[in-house]
Amino acid sequence: MRGAVVTGPGEIAIKEMPIPEPAAGEVRVRLEGCGVCASNLGPWSGPEWMQFPTEPGDLGHEGWGVVDEVGPGVEGLRPGDRVAALFYRSYAEFDVGPASSVVPLPPAFAGQPFPGEPLGCAMNVFRRSDIEPGQTVAIVGIGFLGALLTQLATAAGARVIAISRRAFALEVAREMGASETMTTDDPAAVINRVAEITGGTLCDRVIEATGLAGPLELSAELTRERGRLVIAGYHQDGPRQVNMQLWNWRGLDVVNAHERNPAVYVQGMRAAVEAVADGRLDPAPLLTHTYPLERLDAALNATRDRPHGFLKAMVVM
Repeated sequence: MRGAVVTGPGEIAIKEMPIPEPAAGEVRVRLEGCGVCASNLGPWSGPEWMQFPTEPGDLGHEGWGVVDEVGPGVEGLRPGDRVAALFYRSYAEFDVGPASSVVPLPPAFAGQPFPGEPLGCAMNVFRRSDIEPGQTVAIVGIGFLGALLTQLATAAGARVIAISRRAFALEVAREMGASETMTTDDPAAVINRVAEITGGTLCDRVIEATGLAGPLELSAELTRERGRLVIAGYHQDGPRQVNMQLWNWRGLDVVNAHERNPAVYVQGMRAAVEAVADGRLDPAPLLTHTYPLERLDAALNATRDRPHGFLKAMVVM
């Protein structure tokens, strides 16, 4: 099989290697594709802690495809089943992993890409946001995750205010159901406008989905007294300073919505299958850029640079 190897900062090679064999309790998946995650960008940049070359397929964890072989002791899955898989070497034509990390896809999804891990992440963030009908929800940062959350919050009966630096992303947010959109160019103007929209009470829920310090500060400012500030952004580039006086005075519930338990990730993936099946979630228009495996480097660079029209990249086998 072919697998992508990161040979150095910003460099890949395609390596031929034996097809892996599933051990007891594992399944092998012939991959159709794999989403490209922003969490890949740290290793891609070549930090001091990164070791090159990677193992073939490394960094890829958003794969989907067809079960090719099952190991001893696996029940409920068989060759030919189409699945989303939370494995970790899915920038390759095959990957293996625990059967417990595989979620079957219904026949109605045939031919549709389904990067399970980020869709499951959106469902888990949504669950922890505790959004109810009639609430006002601000989503700060409209990338793939923010656009999915806009869909989910709208479907739940909330009024969504979408806030992003990119005009294109705000267009997407409106298509996903946002009732108000605004850019982050002038944070003070955003705060004033949200106060005006809400009659001065601000937002019941604010979801920060950028991973950046400035939008995190803005998100806190937009959260009403006894509201919930949900941190969904990927904050992995150093410490943050927060206005603890504001957080404390308003009595904010602050939720760090990142999960670490693989079983919870898979639970979110199963919820995503249900949400797509019943129409609450439609990722198709948000999967904007497709690359062959040989151009994984271009997919990663697009994820980093976010050209006009970009929301989510995937590689296909």
